[in-house]
Amino acid sequence: MTMLLYSSLLFMVLVVGSPYWLVRMLTSGRYRAGLAGRLGRVPTTLQEGIAGRQVVWVHAVSVGELLAATRLVGELEAALGDGWRVVISTTTATGQALARERFGAERVFFYPLDFGWAVRAYLRALRPRLLVLMESELWPRMLTECERAGVPVAVVNARVSDRSFARGVRVRTIWGALLWRVTLFLTQSAADAQRLVAIGAHADKVRVAGNLKYDVRAPKRSRVAELIHEAAAGRRIVVAGSTVEGKPSHEEELVMQAMALVWNELPDVLFVLAPRHPDRFSYAYSLAAEFGVTSATELIGGKKVPTTARRTILLDTIGDLAAVYELANVAFVGGSLVKRGGHNPLEPAQFGVPVVMGGSYENFREIVETMRAEDAVRIVSAEELGPMLLELLTNSAEAQALGERGRRVFASKAGATERVVTELMELLR
Repeated sequence: MTMLLYSSLLFMVLVVGSPYWLVRMLTSGRYRAGLAGRLGRVPTTLQEGIAGRQVVWVHAVSVGELLAATRLVGELEAALGDGWRVVISTTTATGQALARERFGAERVFFYPLDFGWAVRAYLRALRPRLLVLMESELWPRMLTECERAGVPVAVVNARVSDRSFARGVRVRTIWGALLWRVTLFLTQSAADAQRLVAIGAHADKVRVAGNLKYDVRAPKRSRVAELIHEAAAGRRIVVAGSTVEGKPSHEEELVMQAMALVWNELPDVLFVLAPRHPDRFSYAYSLAAEFGVTSATELIGGKKVPTTARRTILLDTIGDLAAVYELANVAFVGGSLVKRGGHNPLEPAQFGVPVVMGGSYENFREIVETMRAEDAVRIVSAEELGPMLLELLTNSAEAQALGERGRRVFASKAGATERVVTELMELLR
């Protein structure tokens, strides 16, 4: 009865919202991409690729979750051996593009919308022995259909944000009914494990495995990073990664204001701006035009970056940010000056690059608080960002020490992938 009500409400949302979604699909590739697959049409290449093999299905919503899953997929495949195939789904188009680049298009697909027919189509086609969900992607129909089909579900790198916890406590009975359908939770931290139990998960299904994002491998060589390195021509580089929209100001505006202050003192600094979502590229390009801007796409096309002062490169490609972070003298990690929960500071910290963030970092609370305890990150307001960038650019000893402490934090927390693979193999026995 509960699932019937849920399905009816979901269908009503689809019908009522269909004019809006139709317009978005016609005007934005972000919403149009993979629609047939999302509605239950299983790609032929996917079915051909799993023929005669047992399947593990790994789902990663977008780029961040996919980066955390990359090493896990490789080590899980090594443990499984011949006769198995790990397939990967994503929700976002950016995640899909990166997954196809990392794993090959033949085993990557869009996660189905949470309608019974769409979910069942994939479960029938894949017949997975295990569904692995990265972090916190729980959909009622998917969990229900997996339970009916006898497919165990593991939530890996599980976390409970402040907002989710507050909501979960208020509706514990409803959350509990959902969480009970999960076979195993492998959490990032003890605090996440405690929160899961508090909002209704069975304590015997919750285990602490650590954070897979400490195990993210250094990126492969990137042509874009090489071109930016050439364009820098020895100049110092500031990278602002994963910037997002916000209120009252968008994060791109805030970091450009900070860079204007930096350029007043150090006009030769090269600035790399990397918005989180592709639909922000054109806005960011026009915003940076006042100071002189070149896009990564233009670099690939052969355009040269002038050696003039106050120069910005817009990183408008997917999957290159980690490699570009390695070039930075200082990195700002976005989603943190506005209330969006922040992004992963380990991406630059793994290279010993000094990291600066805003005060909104609840999506990576355990990581950031560990770094703060080791004095390995600088937390600033929008007004403080420019002065902090200047300080780190002009005080090389301080910047080097800060970056080295961040690198040590990254190195000291490794090992979650091995623990997760061990737990997943137990589920498959």
